[in-house]
Amino acid sequence: MLDVQTGGGEVVAGIPTAPPVLRATESWEPNLDLARERLMPLGGEVVHVDDEAPLPFDDASFDLVVSRHPTVVLWQEIARVLRPGGTYMSQRVGAGSVHELSVAMLGDFEPSESRSAALAAANAEGAGLRVRDIETARLRMEFHDIGAVVHFLRKVIWIVPDFSVEAFIPQLRALDDRIEAEGPFVAHATRFLIEADR
Repeated sequence: MLDVQTGGGEVVAGIPTAPPVLRATESWEPNLDLARERLMPLGGEVVHVDDEAPLPFDDASFDLVVSRHPTVVLWQEIARVLRPGGTYMSQRVGAGSVHELSVAMLGDFEPSESRSAALAAANAEGAGLRVRDIETARLRMEFHDIGAVVHFLRKVIWIVPDFSVEAFIPQLRALDDRIEAEGPFVAHATRFLIEADR
C-alpha cells in the first residue's frame, strides 16, 4: 500500500491491520517526523517527495494507492506504480469548495473547474485507469463569528490567496456586520471520492 501526500500519516495510522508493505510520501518537512512516528509501528516507511515529482517506486509496486486531499495528482505516476488489478482511492477537495466565502472576500467570480470530479475521472482514464466509482458531497459550514472566519482563512490558504486581516479589513467588517444582523454565515465545502483501478 502507498499513501501519497500522507500529511502527518494520521489517516493510514488508523488502519486496523497493516499490509506487508506500507509506504507513504510527504512533501512538507514539518509533517515528515509526525508521519514517521505514526507509521513506523505499522512497519511503514515515509519518503520525502515533492508533490509534483515522480514517485520513487518501481513500476507495478502496489496493490493499493490512496491519498486524502492531495494538492496535485500525477495520474501517470499513480497508474505506473499500481499493479495490474490494483486500486487507487482518494478523497479530493471538489470544485468551488467554500466558494461563498471566497466571494465574500474577493467579489463575485466563477469557480474553477480544475478540481471537478469529472476532470479527475477524465484524467484517470487518460492515464489508463478505469474509474469504478465517484461519489460527491456538498457539506454545510457555518461561521458564527468573524474570528472563526479569520482562523479558517489563515489555515486554508487557497480559499483567499494572500489573505491577511490588514488587506481585507473592509470585507471582514462587512461580513462581521452580516453575521451580527443575520446569524451564521453559511458556506459549503465540496468533496468527492474517486475509486479507479488498473
